[in-house]
Amino acid sequence: MPAEFDSAHLKIAAFLFLSLNFLFLLTSSGRVRSMDEVTLAFEVESVASHASTAIPAAVSQNLFYGKYDRFARPQGPYGLGNVLLVLPWYWLGKATSHIAPGIPPNRTTLFTDAFTVASSAAFSALAATFAFLIFVRIGVRTTTAVAAALILALATPLFSYSSWFYSEPLAAALLLGATLFLVADNADQPMTTKNAILAALFLGVLLWVRATHVIAIPIFLAAVLLRGPRRNWSAFATTAATIGLFGLAYLARNKYLFGNPFDFGYPEFGEGGKRMLGFDTPLLTGLKIFLFSPGKSMLLFAPPLLLAIPGIVRLAKRNRSLAVIAGGIPLVSLLFFSCYSHVEGSYSYGPRYLVPAIAVASLGLGPAIASAGPWIRRIALVLFLAGVGIQAIGMATSFIEDMATGAYYDANWSYRPDYSPVPRMSRQLYNYVVSPAPAPLGRGFDRWFVFLAKAGISRGTIASGLAFELAGLVFFGWKLKEAMAHRLNQGPPVKTPEEALSSVGYCS
Repeated sequence: MPAEFDSAHLKIAAFLFLSLNFLFLLTSSGRVRSMDEVTLAFEVESVASHASTAIPAAVSQNLFYGKYDRFARPQGPYGLGNVLLVLPWYWLGKATSHIAPGIPPNRTTLFTDAFTVASSAAFSALAATFAFLIFVRIGVRTTTAVAAALILALATPLFSYSSWFYSEPLAAALLLGATLFLVADNADQPMTTKNAILAALFLGVLLWVRATHVIAIPIFLAAVLLRGPRRNWSAFATTAATIGLFGLAYLARNKYLFGNPFDFGYPEFGEGGKRMLGFDTPLLTGLKIFLFSPGKSMLLFAPPLLLAIPGIVRLAKRNRSLAVIAGGIPLVSLLFFSCYSHVEGSYSYGPRYLVPAIAVASLGLGPAIASAGPWIRRIALVLFLAGVGIQAIGMATSFIEDMATGAYYDANWSYRPDYSPVPRMSRQLYNYVVSPAPAPLGRGFDRWFVFLAKAGISRGTIASGLAFELAGLVFFGWKLKEAMAHRLNQGPPVKTPEEALSSVGYCS
């Protein structure tokens, strides 16, 4: 870790991660519903049980989404990086299912799925923690850095996606992890080979999560060069070569399985005969959807961006390379996915494909809040509350339940740009609250403990899990508050004159 991180900063980061992780565990849906989630769950189970990426179970259950490889094996389209990083949660769920009482044999898969989905909670918490460390590294005060990280964690789709089994929380964590190592060295010093390799490892794994994340690589490499082309040429070459190895390995895997290095295993057509990997959405149409539509607007579903975007200008005064990443990756992501055939991100709440980009753009929050006056801070509070409310509406009930009514796709399986989930799902939640009849399995309040209880899992087992998560949230929340108070009482570290001259900001 860089010299500017003292033990107090690292304690705060650890307790921030654990507090958010336990909070996100409490709000997790604990189940897989969309085809994307189901397919990834099949892949995880197959690798864990058979050391194979083939998913014959999906075929036998009539839930196959993917393509048959050259050996007539059904393969899912999702990257092995995502599968491997989720495996520890699957194994933990499998082990717990063998010892926890009150789990009917035909519900073991549902119980294990709740643990697998919980991986998203950890990845979202990790993304926010990386953002905190980046804020501290560029000189943002500790209290402000924690506040900005909490806004990112709770008022953007990073919160709502922590409850579902999509790859976006993991992608956000990997992008911010790579960014942390970009700023790990002083801006006026060459990037070390170690940090270049570590950043490249994060980005290489990111490619194996979803290949479309390749659009972020040129932005990151440009940011390395912006630190000084001559003194950072070696770091640039090391980073590019390491990422290139990951990319070539992925292409070789595709060649082996499908006979074509650029065949990633997606079916050619989806519902209604719609091409899966096309770019036939007009750019202006896609931009309108991502910026102004009631169902996918990144400004609506992540209100703090209204503060973060101008904050990127202030970020540039602290670290130009970081500002290039915070502004460049969201821009290229917006342009790229605006032309994507499935611009809506299949069944999903808000701008699913832009969730990692929103997390990166939120790096502007730290500088924006750090230099803000009272009015701006009040605006930040309003944006925070609005963002939390929008995420809560999306998580309270199943968004697929609402979308499957025909309001989301038309008869030709084309996305309806006028689809407005916030009022629709608010009414859906209200109906379940006032209805005297209990909601059937899979409907109603969309939390793991409700779903598993309806599925027949022992109430005692569920209560134990809830008690553990609540205790973890309270304990680590208290430890976070204690660590922050200790850091403030400790004051800024004493520096030598040489250290003060080389400092890039003010840490407290």
